Amino acid sequence: MVGRDTQVVAIGNQKGGVGKTTNTVHLAAALGQLGRKCLVWDLDMNHGATLHLGIPPEAFDGTFMVLTEERTPEEVIIDETTDPSEIELPKNVDVIPSSRELERVEAVLAAKDRFYDARRILIEPIRKLRGKYDYIFLDTAPNATAPTIASYVAADWFIISVIPESFALNGMRECLKDIRRARQPELNPQLQLLGVIVSGLDQRISLARQYTAEIQQLFAIEGGPSRMFDTTISRAAVVPRAQKMGRTLFQTDPSHKVAKQFAALAKELEDRVAQRNVGGEVKGGVANG
Repeated sequence: MVGRDTQVVAIGNQKGGVGKTTNTVHLAAALGQLGRKCLVWDLDMNHGATLHLGIPPEAFDGTFMVLTEERTPEEVIIDETTDPSEIELPKNVDVIPSSRELERVEAVLAAKDRFYDARRILIEPIRKLRGKYDYIFLDTAPNATAPTIASYVAADWFIISVIPESFALNGMRECLKDIRRARQPELNPQLQLLGVIVSGLDQRISLARQYTAEIQQLFAIEGGPSRMFDTTISRAAVVPRAQKMGRTLFQTDPSHKVAKQFAALAKELEDRVAQRNVGGEVKGGVANG
């Protein structure tokens, strides 16, 4: 059996509350609806993706055990074989969960090997998973933890998640700096910015429209079209309700306009990945900025 052409996509922003986790799990669920096999890997000690998918954070081994080399990635993956009375995952979506235990990972790794390189702790685990999934989504923390830094070094693509507010835009700029640093020859020179997702959008608010225009301009400075995704995600009360239930909109309200927006965003993501070329360009602009 030929393995899958795995795309590893880190999603982040150096600012919390920007829809990062919501976008991660819904992109995976939307691609799962298209028949793509996806893994959501929760790299945040606050375990937002774990909770969003209805998984009790302390009930399963997960990211901490993998990064400290106590378990292999395959041993901690939660999938459709997990007891359905406990967990109901979206179609074609598997998860590596996280927990507060991840707070200790740097201290544990340093105690094992004082010369360990935190930037590279995801490379080997992800290598073991390549070929098993169409997409591996890395849900990162909103600060420079070891797993977050490692995600830049291990990913093929980076997506910045942003909401139309000034602090989120500042976090986006810091994220861009981190992408440039990660693309040093000795780290991950192949890392590409796949795009920017604007979510939590209410077009009735003039300031939101202003910030959205600013994002479009920021990512079109090289003369090409903006790298902001054409599809934006609207603010809607159904999203936090689904989160509270430990579900995605594709499970709770698949006909809602926001679910349809995520479906359109997933197709746009696939188009950008498919249309990359040797020069590092993707649909929507130059990816290597």
